Amino acid sequence: MSDGMQMTPMDVDPIDDGPKSMPPAPSSPLNQRELTVLKEEDARQAIDMLRGEDVAGRVSAANKIEGIAVALGHERTREELLPFLADGIDDEDEVLVSIASSLGKLVEHVGGCDHAEKLLMPLELLLTVEENTVRDAACASTKVVADSLPSYVFETRYASLLEDLANKEWFTARISAATLLPSAYARLTRSQQTSHLQNFESLCKDETPMVRRVAAQQLGHILKAVLKAKGRMCFTPDGEVSKTIIPLYEFLATTEQPDSVRLQTTENCVAFGQVLSEVGPNWTEAEVKLVNRLMPLIVATIDDRSWRVRWTAASKFANVIEAFGPLPNAEELIPAYEKLLQDPEAEVRTAATFNLAAVAKCNAMVSPPAGREGSNLPPERITVAERLVKRVTSLTEDDSEHVRAALAMVATELAPILGKDATISHLVPPVLLLLRDAASEVRLNLISSLSSLNEVIGVDLLSQSLLPAILDLAQDGKWRIRSAIIKQIPLLAEQLGIHFFSDKLASLCVAWLGDDIASIRNAAAHNLQDLTSLFGTAWAIEHIFPSIEEIRHHVSYLRRLTAVKACALMSEKMEPDVVKLEILPMVLEMSHDYVANIRFNVADALKDIAHVCGKDLYESQVRPVLTSLSEDYDRDVRFFAERALQSLEKEFNQEIVAMQE
Repeated sequence: MSDGMQMTPMDVDPIDDGPKSMPPAPSSPLNQRELTVLKEEDARQAIDMLRGEDVAGRVSAANKIEGIAVALGHERTREELLPFLADGIDDEDEVLVSIASSLGKLVEHVGGCDHAEKLLMPLELLLTVEENTVRDAACASTKVVADSLPSYVFETRYASLLEDLANKEWFTARISAATLLPSAYARLTRSQQTSHLQNFESLCKDETPMVRRVAAQQLGHILKAVLKAKGRMCFTPDGEVSKTIIPLYEFLATTEQPDSVRLQTTENCVAFGQVLSEVGPNWTEAEVKLVNRLMPLIVATIDDRSWRVRWTAASKFANVIEAFGPLPNAEELIPAYEKLLQDPEAEVRTAATFNLAAVAKCNAMVSPPAGREGSNLPPERITVAERLVKRVTSLTEDDSEHVRAALAMVATELAPILGKDATISHLVPPVLLLLRDAASEVRLNLISSLSSLNEVIGVDLLSQSLLPAILDLAQDGKWRIRSAIIKQIPLLAEQLGIHFFSDKLASLCVAWLGDDIASIRNAAAHNLQDLTSLFGTAWAIEHIFPSIEEIRHHVSYLRRLTAVKACALMSEKMEPDVVKLEILPMVLEMSHDYVANIRFNVADALKDIAHVCGKDLYESQVRPVLTSLSEDYDRDVRFFAERALQSLEKEFNQEIVAMQE
C-alpha cells in the first residue's frame, strides 16, 4: 500500500480524550482514501457515544462495535479497542448486553482464529456480571469464540478460563462455567475431561441454588457431550454416565432441592431417553439398568409437591413418550400420565390433556385400567390408545372449562390411532357430549378439529349433533366466536356434503351478512366466496343469490354495502356468463344508491367484476357507469371511480398489445 493510502496511527484513538481532527475532504470523486476517512469518522462518533452520558446512545454505539473494528483494523482492534471495552465493564446492563453480543462477531476482525483468544479478556469479565441477560449474551459469544480457537489454545487458555470460572468465589462466574462446560467437553484432553466433569459435578452440588439450577439445565447437554467424546463405553458400569451423571440426575431430583432445580428433571430425563434411543435398539444390560434407575425419577415428578413441577412434567409428557417409547419398560409411564389427567390443579390437567393424542401414539402394550373380576387369568394387554380413550369421558365432565377446551382440540386425533370400530364405540359418545358442552370455546374447538374424525368414520354419525352446536355458535354473544365458526364453515361444508349443508346451513351463511359487527359481515362475504368455489356457480345462484337480491334493498346502507362486497367476491369464483347475466346488472343498478359509501364501493367492485366479464362488456356497460361516477359530487366516489377506470384501461390495453404481438 502506498504512503497516500496508509492510515495515520492515531487517527482514531479509543483511549485518548477525543477524536483528532481530519483533513478536509478533497473535491475530487470519492476514492479509497475518502471511503476510509468516512469509516474512521463513523468510528470516532461511535467511540464518542460510548463515552457519552446517554444510555441509548451508548447502546447504539455498542451495536456498532463490529464497524469500529473494521475501521481500526486487526492490530488496533486487539491492542486498543478490546482493552477499551474491558475498561467499561461497569456500564449499564443494556450497554453490556450489546457489547457482549458484538464480541462474538469480532473473530475475523481481530485477525482470525490465531488471535481470537484476545476476545476472551473482555468476555471473561462479562461472564461474571450479575445481570442474567449480560451473562447469557457473553456465554453465547464465548461459545462462538471458543469454536474458532486452535486446539492448543483451546486446551490451554480456554480450559484455564473454564477452570477459573468454576472455582471463583462469586456465584455468577460459576453459573457461566456451568453453561459453558458442556459445549467445551468434547474438545478437551482426556485428563481435562475428567477434571472438568468433576467441576461440573461440584457445580451441580453447589451451595447456591441458582448455580444448581443452571447446572441442572445443562445436565442433558453434558450427557450428550460425554457420549460424543467417549462413545457408548460411557454407559458401562465404570463409565462416566453410570458413575457421575446418573447420580447427579438422582441428586438434583430429590425433594430437598428447590422447585427451580426439580423443574429440570423432566427435560433432563427426555435428553437421556433421546440419547439411548439414538444408540439403540440393541441395548446392553447396563443401559437397561440405567433406564430402570431413571424411570422412578420421571414418575416422581408426577407426585411432586409443587404444582409447577407437575405442570412441567405434564406439558412435556409427549416428549417423554417420544424419547422413552422405544425403550424397555415404557409402559410404566402410562399410569403416571393418567395421574396427571386427574391432578388436583386444573392447569396441570390442561397441560396433560393437550398431550393426550401424542401419548396415545406410544407403541407399548399395557394392561387395561382394571382386570376382569372373578378371573385368575392375567388381563389381556391393549394399546395405549385403547386405555387412554376410556379417560376421555371423565374429562368431558371436568369442572374446568380449560380442560374440556383442551380435550376438544385433541380428542378427535385419537380416531386414526383407534381405527373405525373403536372410534365409534369409545370416542364418538364423548365427542357428542363435547358438542353439547355449555362453553362455546369447547364446542368451537371440537368443530375446528373434526377433520381427523371425518377421515375415519365420516361425518354422518355426527351431522345431526353438529347442527345444534353450529347454530348455537353462530348466535354466540362473543363476536370472536362467531368469526371463528365462520372460518370453519367451508371445511364443514365439504365434510357435510352439498345436500345437508344446503338444507340446514346455507341460510345461516347469508344471515351473517346482517351481523352487527363489521368484521363478521366481511368474513361472511369471504365465506360465500369459498362456498361458491366449493359447490359451484349453480348452487350459489340457487341458494345464495336470492337472499343477496333482498339484502340490496335493505333500509340499512351497511347491509347493502355487504351485498356489494359479496357480489364482487363471489364473481371471482363464478362462471363468466352467469356473472354477466346475474351479478353485473345488480351491481350496476346499485351505482345509483343515494349513499356515497355504496357508490364508491360499487366503483371498487366493478374493477373486479370487469375482469371476469371481459373487455366488450366493460366498454359497453361498465365504463359508462364508472365515467358517470368519476363525475360524482362526492370526492371519494370520484377517487375510486377514476382509480378503477385507470386500472381497467391499462389492463385491457395491455391485453390488446399482447394479442397484436
